[in-house]
Amino acid sequence: MVNNTYHSTKPRKLEYEEILASRLTEENALTAQRHPVIGVLEDIRSLYNVGSCFRTADALLLQRLVLTGYTPHPPRKEISKTALGAERSVPWERTEDRLAAVKSLREEKYTLWGLELAEGATPLDKLEEIPNRIALVIGNEISGICSETLALCDGAISIPMYGVKHSLNIAVAFGIAMWHLVTQMKTDEDRSENTDEQG
Repeated sequence: MVNNTYHSTKPRKLEYEEILASRLTEENALTAQRHPVIGVLEDIRSLYNVGSCFRTADALLLQRLVLTGYTPHPPRKEISKTALGAERSVPWERTEDRLAAVKSLREEKYTLWGLELAEGATPLDKLEEIPNRIALVIGNEISGICSETLALCDGAISIPMYGVKHSLNIAVAFGIAMWHLVTQMKTDEDRSENTDEQG
């Protein structure tokens, strides 16, 4: 039996002009208030994965991306192909020095988490509290986050896997983890506002 209580009417696909009318322009996106979440891409080898992470960062209005190690960076047509121009609307910076990048974020008072299969990693669906400012490190497609970087992280999170494979494509994993962090952060903010109003 299908539960139809969620939609009171049949869904209608939006026209392209309707979608555009509800979106930020590239110029507005660069000055908009962004979520205090940073993505750190360490030693990513695929330009297409980097482009996809830019697109996710734009969709979720992340604070910025930090590209470290040998992670490729714009301008590259392969990045633009999957980013669909998001490399122009997402603030980003690049440094080859992985450890300097995470140390700098710590100085900015960001909590550092690694998205990694690590001992003591908290499954994404078991997170109970999201820090106010968080930097999520995601590592190389094969080897993951380097040990030295992981040692500088405050903790690690993982995505529960229910099938045969133990991992996802890094761009997919980045999207899942970032969506969860941002929506959980917004939920926590809403709860806090409601508590303040009731108090």
